[in-house]
Amino acid sequence: MTQLGAVFRPQLPPEDLRSIARLADETGLEELWLWEDCFRQGGVSAAAAALAWTERVRVGIGLLPVPLRNVAVTAMEAATLERMFPGRAVVAVGHGVQEWMGQVGARVESPVTLLREHLVALRALLRGERLTTGGRYVRLDDVALDWPPSGPAVPVIAGVTGPRSLRLSGECADGTLLTASTPPDGVRRARQLINEGRAAAGRTDPHRLVVYLLAATGADAAERLLRELTEEGLADVPGLGVAGDAGAVAKAVQRLAEAGADAVVLQPTGDEPDPEGFVRFVAEGVRPLVP
Repeated sequence: MTQLGAVFRPQLPPEDLRSIARLADETGLEELWLWEDCFRQGGVSAAAAALAWTERVRVGIGLLPVPLRNVAVTAMEAATLERMFPGRAVVAVGHGVQEWMGQVGARVESPVTLLREHLVALRALLRGERLTTGGRYVRLDDVALDWPPSGPAVPVIAGVTGPRSLRLSGECADGTLLTASTPPDGVRRARQLINEGRAAAGRTDPHRLVVYLLAATGADAAERLLRELTEEGLADVPGLGVAGDAGAVAKAVQRLAEAGADAVVLQPTGDEPDPEGFVRFVAEGVRPLVP
């Protein structure tokens, strides 16, 4: 069964999150994803609040830029969320937007090297291991969490796009998050690259592939979708986004699922006029049509 979710976009003020999180919970939506876009909202603080306001919906942070955080802090945050809300927090990490990383003085010469070191250390710490490592960017001296996750290992998802990073995700992460700029053919290619990384590492455990899908519904849906794709320079990419009723959106979800997505997270346009209505549309309109 394809998992379905929706995005709470950071164009909305943080105080709007409570009503939308509760609505996602009440309507049976599987996942609600939050962004930590610079310089809008904190991902961990928003996720903790959303989890506290709800009972069952999983809350994803997509994603935490690794240049902004020491890996020990990332591990502490992820472990704390897991212990307080077992099985409900989904944490993705990634390179971050390089322009933003430069703005805050955190840009590194080799983002792929940093992400590799961060993923390896993060997964080890979340397994409860004591770690000493002296990498190019990640350096830890006899570090272990006092309060590691008490249950199964917490899955670590990598939000990546390029071929090297996709192979790295297959090798070093437990799942991959793809942006809404990924059409079905891109999902197939990503799954192939992920599998190459997994094969190189000898991994046979499951690897969850989560894909954002830009979606719009309502009278002006096509116009809003085209406007956002144009602003992102993606208007000429075939197969991106979907505008229409629940049936049309469900078919777009299914195309991504057939291409290899395990979960599809519907991303409203930045100018979505009714964010709560969008969540209800996903949960009550689209969900019943997605096998």
